[in-house]
Amino acid sequence: MNLNNVATMDINMLLSLVNMQLRDRFDDLDDLCKAQEIDQKALVARLASGDFHYRPDQKQFR
Repeated sequence: MNLNNVATMDINMLLSLVNMQLRDRFDDLDDLCKAQEIDQKALVARLASGDFHYRPDQKQFR
């Protein structure tokens, strides 16, 4: 999975990819961002622009 195009990727595709990775491979958002070398603030801001917000208790963006 290549999440390096966070700024330009379709928001719904990004949401799907991130949530799938959180569900299947990573313990939390911090782990995902470190492993994928993604700026966490940029990812959160990009998903927030589509009104998706991280829910740590559910380990996903909704």
